[in-house]
Amino acid sequence: MALTPGESDRLLLHVQASLAQRRRDRGLLLNVPEATALLADAVCEWARDGYSLPEVLRRARQLLSVDDVLPGVCEALTVVRVEARFDDGTRLVVVKDPVSGYSRAPESASPAPEAEQHLEVVNEASTPIGLTSHIHLAEVNPRLRLDRAAAFGRRLAIPTGETVWIRPGERIDVPVTSIRGARVVVGNTGLVDGPLDDPETKRRALEGLRECGFLDIVDGQPLGDAGDADHSIATLMRRSHEDAP
Repeated sequence: MALTPGESDRLLLHVQASLAQRRRDRGLLLNVPEATALLADAVCEWARDGYSLPEVLRRARQLLSVDDVLPGVCEALTVVRVEARFDDGTRLVVVKDPVSGYSRAPESASPAPEAEQHLEVVNEASTPIGLTSHIHLAEVNPRLRLDRAAAFGRRLAIPTGETVWIRPGERIDVPVTSIRGARVVVGNTGLVDGPLDDPETKRRALEGLRECGFLDIVDGQPLGDAGDADHSIATLMRRSHEDAP
């Protein structure tokens, strides 16, 4: 059975978490990798069960206590980050100070990154949709209407771990900033694969998104139908299977 890199990583995380749970059941105190795997796996499973992000975070902060971990783990394990698939899409879950019963000295808050510009986004779905800073903005939920060409190579300019929620029918301006670093991306849709500043990479990706039914705005005019957007993920998956060798 062929597995995607994401599926392989998920299975490896599950194996690590299962080993950690067996050791915990035997009365052993967990080290940092064991505690991290146990928390991350639980977050993914709760998301799969249909729990909301706030509920997943609440549960995660109650999973482990200072009595479950080795000395020094609380000081070292300040945050657990894992991508989990919720009912409305995949998002980065950030669990800060994940071991309950331990208090650390408060740290000064990091300033939010400055927004280079704003981009209008409209939710044409029947459910709220959340956006985080880690996803390539041009590839966000197909039922969000935005200028995906303007969003190409950009991300939301909000602190890591925060979420911007857009209610059904709501139209908002979101702060955006350019993706930094080498600017080479393999996107979550699989349609963006290469240097973001390469015109051919951009053209190919935007054409693919529109063909799959992702709602778009081109030259100020809406492109795509909300009904087609509901089936765009299935279209995307079918296309990826057809293109596979």
